[in-house]
Amino acid sequence: MQRIEIMGSPMDVATMSETVEAIRSAVLSGRFTQHVVVNVAKLMHMRDDAQLRDSVESCDIINIDGMGVVLGARLLGHEVRERVAGVDLFHELLAMSAREGLAAYLLGAQDEVVSATARKVQALYPGLKIAGHHHGYFWDDEAAMVEKIRASGAQLLFVAITSPKKENFINRWRDQLGVTFVMGVGGTFDVVAGKVKRAPLWMQKYGLEWLYRVIQEPRRMWKRYLVTNLKFSLLLLRARINRFFQRI
Repeated sequence: MQRIEIMGSPMDVATMSETVEAIRSAVLSGRFTQHVVVNVAKLMHMRDDAQLRDSVESCDIINIDGMGVVLGARLLGHEVRERVAGVDLFHELLAMSAREGLAAYLLGAQDEVVSATARKVQALYPGLKIAGHHHGYFWDDEAAMVEKIRASGAQLLFVAITSPKKENFINRWRDQLGVTFVMGVGGTFDVVAGKVKRAPLWMQKYGLEWLYRVIQEPRRMWKRYLVTNLKFSLLLLRARINRFFQRI
């Protein structure tokens, strides 16, 4: 797994299968792994949020999720074969956990959403052990939530909370969670539970999932994506120009 740097931010170049195998090997050997995915929005937020940047940079595996980052990395000369979308990796890791007899803990979203997610993934992956699940509204006593996770005996923890809360929570408590692998999965539980629809495959392929979200929630999302995508494009253009002049 090759680590590169885009706009001052580290990230790992790996395929989905390489990522799953690296995590499987680490979990089975008892080696703790903190995982995160990065997309355009997160990269832009990291530039203005030192705590988020530290939480991301502390991770053992930093996968490239957004197609915007994949295309940007390629434009800057890096060979990135594919994106590793967080929602897809979530499913791959649950399938792996079912095969290996590993237990997972689901943390985040609304109570009915995380409960529905637990039921659905157990139906999708026979033999999967769900060590426990809990909604994402526990901020009045984080220590108690951490102890509940530790006591569950789970090896893998998936945290479905918005950024930067999930990254900072994971990094703050990583040594007390008692799990071998932890990953932030954002809105994945909403997708699995059927509360939110994922973009069609053709939109995923061409990096237009952000546009699908804007169509679904125009009032809340249009400004967010307009600003972050524009900032990323301008920074990418500057990096490309700098790279050109370094060559001549």
